[in-house]
Amino acid sequence: MSYGQGGPPSQWDPWKPQSQQPWSSGGGNGSGQAPDWAALADASETRHKRRRLLLIGGGAIATVAIGTAVAVAVVSANGSNQASDPSSQLPATADLPSATGTVPSFAPTSAPPPLDPKDFVSSAQKDRAPLGPDVLFPGTQLTMGDTVYKKGPTADTRNCASAAKGTLPKVLTDNGCSRLLRVTYTKDDIAVTVGVAVFDTEAQAAKAKQQADKKSIVKSLAGGGVKEFCDGAICRSTTNSYGRYAYFTLSGFTAAKDVTEKDTAVFSTGNDLAEFTFRQIRRRGEAQASAAANE
Repeated sequence: MSYGQGGPPSQWDPWKPQSQQPWSSGGGNGSGQAPDWAALADASETRHKRRRLLLIGGGAIATVAIGTAVAVAVVSANGSNQASDPSSQLPATADLPSATGTVPSFAPTSAPPPLDPKDFVSSAQKDRAPLGPDVLFPGTQLTMGDTVYKKGPTADTRNCASAAKGTLPKVLTDNGCSRLLRVTYTKDDIAVTVGVAVFDTEAQAAKAKQQADKKSIVKSLAGGGVKEFCDGAICRSTTNSYGRYAYFTLSGFTAAKDVTEKDTAVFSTGNDLAEFTFRQIRRRGEAQASAAANE
């Protein structure tokens, strides 16, 4: 087949309708020849590559377009260009609770002051717990540290002067002593008598302590297996007070010998019993204060 005189034949494109397939010219006898299959395959491959490139490029453009659309949507949802600013998510200042708003007010309260145990042993009006030698000095023995003292006889008198010697009877009477409790403890050949004088007020007890001198002595208390002591022999005495109580000690040997400064065992015995008496009076106040607080 010839193309006539109208110019070179149009290029054949298998993807375009109406295009004609070219045929290579061979001999000059004008007869039809077989197509060049290799050339056709190369041309087809070239067109396929071009189409794939167009498809890939179109996909990339579409992706960019979608990303742009999402960014525009985010910006539009947040208003202005603050899509990535976390502070743009906070409520307006007017919506936040004011730091100067109304604060709940409460009536001022305070815990009651703790009760002072000493108040309960400073006057007869408050010191109402049972009282007696066996109340202040319970049991049959006393342990102070590593030392054990055996409890001896006890005594309780309303006539304070009758249980005192030297200048002490007058001191007790002048200041209104209403009761004198006594107890004796022993260890080996040492004995000590404790005398507790009871007054109505702390001021009376303090004045009695102040007026007492070296000759103000409580009478030693013997009996119940305890021999007479400090009856004519030199003994060691102490005086003190706490609350409405004035308390005295008299320490010496049951063998009727004098106490000297070298007899440290006698001194420590008197100190132990004076300390124990103070603790017992204070515990008395603590017990009454605790009971009053729980009422």
